[in-house]
Amino acid sequence: MNVAKGAQQYAQMNKQTGVESANPHQLIGMLYQGALDNLQQAIGCIDRNDFEGRGRHLGRVITILGGLQGFLDHEKGGEIAKNLDSLYDYMSVRLFDASKEHDKAPVEEVIGLLKEIKAGWDGIADQARQIYTPESNAMSE
Repeated sequence: MNVAKGAQQYAQMNKQTGVESANPHQLIGMLYQGALDNLQQAIGCIDRNDFEGRGRHLGRVITILGGLQGFLDHEKGGEIAKNLDSLYDYMSVRLFDASKEHDKAPVEEVIGLLKEIKAGWDGIADQARQIYTPESNAMSE
């Protein structure tokens, strides 16, 4: 029991340290990964008929999707922000369906969509690093 508690505390500390040192691009990537992790957990709960766990994990993902929607800049993001906003809405509806129907198919669909979005997001990591490195910020001042 003490080993498990220690491991949990260590994992939480690593998570907090990662968040504290992350730039905005990395934080969004962490949200995508957190959503994917919770979706995998939800599938396991569906397989085990764990209704409470399924609801908890799907609820976390819906909350993450809402947060991602809140980060969208519709002025600067234009059509991309509008499309992502609609896609996040769609994914939330599909997760409500999965919860209501106790069905893995909508969860698997959302996993596929999120993996595609995350791959695109990860693909712009180099550009984001240039924007968020301390050296480039100091030079622009």
